[in-house]
Amino acid sequence: MDSKECVLVTGASRGIGRAILERLIADGMHVINFDKESPVKIAEHETFVQVDISDEKALRAVLADVTSKHSINRLVNNAGIVRPATIENTTIADLQAVMSVNVAAAIICVQAVLPAMKAAHFGRIVNIASRAALGKEERISYATSKAGLLGLTRTLALELASNGITVNAIGPGPIATELFQSANPPGAPATQRILDRVPLGRIGQPEEVAHIAASLLDQRAGYTTGQVVYVCGGMTVGLSQ
Repeated sequence: MDSKECVLVTGASRGIGRAILERLIADGMHVINFDKESPVKIAEHETFVQVDISDEKALRAVLADVTSKHSINRLVNNAGIVRPATIENTTIADLQAVMSVNVAAAIICVQAVLPAMKAAHFGRIVNIASRAALGKEERISYATSKAGLLGLTRTLALELASNGITVNAIGPGPIATELFQSANPPGAPATQRILDRVPLGRIGQPEEVAHIAASLLDQRAGYTTGQVVYVCGGMTVGLSQ
């Protein structure tokens, strides 16, 4: 690994996570990518670690290995899963699966990188939440987990502020990832309904989320903590936040 500053990003093999990884590398950082699936091509200045972050034992093991070798002062908890269902069809197994990835893994990653951050009296943590945290039909488990991630963000911000560590969240709206486009093909009625709800009149790009993430991870972003930035084309304007 090179001598660049290291950032840990979970779920960085595709989608929003990949855009964040590419932006951070462009900004001069080395990114450690924890993902269940390998990227199409491992980038220069990327270290790929294959791990199922829902497996607590496996996650703690790779975290112990990585943090024993590298000082990580920046973390992006991006990995997430969705189990779409109405309340009638949501199972506790669905809820537990979503919470293990979207919330529990984030907590475990924070715990692992905290010693280095506290020693440096500097740290940046960014949690990728979702506009769905404000409510979305057929997303009982997912919305619950992302709302929980916002609570985690605010609580961590208060606990870690005296250590020079900031903690913020990003709430993407509809973003043109492979996953989104496979479920919402261009021209489909459902896709048009989504567009009709976006004041800017278009779907967002992963790079637009990555820009906000990079800004919050910047050393100069030292006076912003406990906040949620919605990258949603204006969908959340007027909604309770």
